[in-house]
Amino acid sequence: MVSLYILYSERPWHFVIDFKGSSDGFISALRNLRNLEKVEILHFESGSQTDRRRQKTILACLLVLAVSVALSNASCFLQPLKPWVSGGETIGCHDLNGEGHEFDSSWRTIDCNDCSCSRGGIRCCTAYVKPVDYDEEKCVSIFNKETCTYKVVEKDNHSKECPVNAWVG
Repeated sequence: MVSLYILYSERPWHFVIDFKGSSDGFISALRNLRNLEKVEILHFESGSQTDRRRQKTILACLLVLAVSVALSNASCFLQPLKPWVSGGETIGCHDLNGEGHEFDSSWRTIDCNDCSCSRGGIRCCTAYVKPVDYDEEKCVSIFNKETCTYKVVEKDNHSKECPVNAWVG
């Protein structure tokens, strides 16, 4: 039995895996998860042994999960349904500002979130990506709230753009 607790983007994740055989390679590979940005292994317990094939399969699944979590849009959130009622019938959702939105509708907020209304509530995700790998000593990122985009420019000359190697969002 293996119990794995990881922290990703300040959200805890818990996995429990039951198998038999040696878990030495499995444990060392999990330690490599710490090298992924925003992933921290909080607690790991291992009990019984497993054969190499099962071990590699489980490890591959966890690594795929860790990578997909890291590549996914981690800046989404869900608001519970606040029903918008008209004529005694629920026709949509009320957002946090009290504005009504019909079911299956989508919109962009002034905070650059793309939102949609469903019977489960309102789901919103950031409509932009953030630059994360650029020369921070020489350059600065500037957010344009009208276009919901970042531009990375030289600190001393905002007309010159800087190269960005990675974006997150």
